[in-house]
Amino acid sequence: MTAGRRFALAVLALLALGGGRAEATTAMVGSKAFTESVILGEIAAGLLRDAGIAASHRRALGGTRILWQALRTGEIDLYPEYTGTIAREIFAGRDLGDAAAMRAALARDGIAMTLPLGFNNTYAIGMRAGTAERLGIRTLGDLARHPDLRFGFSNEFMDRGDGWPALRRAYALPQRSVRGLDHDLAYRALANGDIDVTDLYATDAEIAYYGLKTLADDRHHFPAYDAVVLYRTDLARRHPAAVPALRRLEGRIDARRMAAMNAAAKIRREPEARVAARFLATALDISATRVEETRGERLWRATKEHLALVAVSLAGAIALALPLGVVAARRPRVGQAILAATGVVQTVPSLALLVFMIPLFGIGGPPAVAALFLYSLLPVVRNTHAGLAHIPPALSESAVALGLPPAARLRLVNLPLAAPSILAGIKTSAVINVGTATLGALIGAGGYGQAILTGIRLDDLALILEGAVPAALLALLVQGAFEMAERRLMPPGLRPRPVAGGTP
Repeated sequence: MTAGRRFALAVLALLALGGGRAEATTAMVGSKAFTESVILGEIAAGLLRDAGIAASHRRALGGTRILWQALRTGEIDLYPEYTGTIAREIFAGRDLGDAAAMRAALARDGIAMTLPLGFNNTYAIGMRAGTAERLGIRTLGDLARHPDLRFGFSNEFMDRGDGWPALRRAYALPQRSVRGLDHDLAYRALANGDIDVTDLYATDAEIAYYGLKTLADDRHHFPAYDAVVLYRTDLARRHPAAVPALRRLEGRIDARRMAAMNAAAKIRREPEARVAARFLATALDISATRVEETRGERLWRATKEHLALVAVSLAGAIALALPLGVVAARRPRVGQAILAATGVVQTVPSLALLVFMIPLFGIGGPPAVAALFLYSLLPVVRNTHAGLAHIPPALSESAVALGLPPAARLRLVNLPLAAPSILAGIKTSAVINVGTATLGALIGAGGYGQAILTGIRLDDLALILEGAVPAALLALLVQGAFEMAERRLMPPGLRPRPVAGGTP
C-alpha cells in the first residue's frame, strides 16, 4: 500500500472516530433548522445549565430525519419535537393511537419524551387573506374548486408522511402546479404573489405579519402537534438532574407566548439566545448566562471552521487522488474504472452526499469532510491521468534509454512534466471545495454556510453576506495561492517565457 493511500485511509479512520457522540460530561442539545426549534433548544440548554449541567446547543441541524437519527445514535442527547411529527413522520405507518403507544414506540429506540410543553404547533394551510376572500375559500375542501392555484410547500412537507401526498389524497386536490422550497422563502413568495398557497406552522409569526388566512381543516387531516422534548433514556443516568430540569417546561409555554417569541426573533431580529434567556427569566425565574458573539468573533470562528473543512478534506483527497491518477495513466483498463468511479461520485448532488455520510460519521464536521473529500477526487485524478498520458513519447523513451528505473522516471521525469496539469486539477478541487463547504452547515459542520442559512431563515441580508462574501474571497485567495505555488513549483524549463514586448 502506498504512503498516499495509507494517509487517506488514516484520514477516513479519524473521521469515523470523530463521528462518535460528544463527551459524556456534556449534554448535547439539538434543534431543527427553523426559528422556533432553535429558541426551544436554547431554552432547554439554559435549563440544563441552571441545573449545573454542562450543555452545548447544536442549532439548526436540519430536518426531522437528521435530528432523529442523531438522537438515536447519541450524537445529541435531546431536541424539541412535536407529537404529530412523531406519529405521522418518525413512526409513519404504525398505529400509535395514544400517548402511551407513542412512549412505548420511543422506548424501543432508547428514547423518552416529556409531557407537552403547552402549545399545539399544528400544520395548517394558508393563503393571502385578500385572495381567499376574493375566491371564497375558507376551508381546505374549498381548494378543490380552484385547480389553477399555485402551491408552494416547504421541502420537508412535500415528502412527509403527514405532508402534501397525504393532504392531496385526503381532500382529493387536483392542483398540479406544486413546488418545494424553503419554509421561510415560501412566506416571501406568498407575499410577493409568486405562489398562492403554502403550509404554515400555527405559531409562526409571519401569519399575522403578512396578514395570511389559515384555512379550516374541515376533514381534520392534521393531528395535534403538541410540542415536547425528546431525550435519550440514558441521559438520566449520566446527568440525574437533567430530566427534572427539562420537566420544568411542561405546560409552561402556551401558543400565544411561543408566537411572541417567534416574532421577537423573526420580525424584530433579536438573537434566539436573547429571546430564550428572557423567557427563562420571566417564566421560570432563571437568570441564564447569555454570551452573544460579535460579528468579528462570528467571522473568525466561521473562518477557522471553514478552513478546517477545506484543508482536511483536500489534503486527504490529494493524498489518494495522485496515486490513483498515476495508476490510471499506467494501466488503461484499470484507469477507465478509476475515472468512471470518481466521475460517478461527482454526479451525486452535494446535499445528498452530505446526508449519505451521516449514518457513517454522524453529524457535524466528519460527514462534511468525508463528502468534500469524495468531491475533491475527480479533478486531481483526471488531471494527473491527463498530464501523465500526454507526455511526449520521445521524452519517456529518453528516460528509459538513460537507464532510469520506473520509480525514478516517475519522480524525476514524468511527474515534473505533468506538474502543470496536476496543479491545475488541485487548484480546481480547492476552489470547488471552498464553495461546497458552505453546505456543511446544513448538518452542523459550521463554517461560512451557517451565517448564510441563518440569514435566509431570518430574512437578514447582512447575515447572508456575512457568509457569502468571505466564502467568495476565500475562493479567490485559494486560487491565487495555488497560482503562485504553480509558478514556484513548476520546473524552470516548463515555465512560460516572456516574448518580445514584455507580453508572456
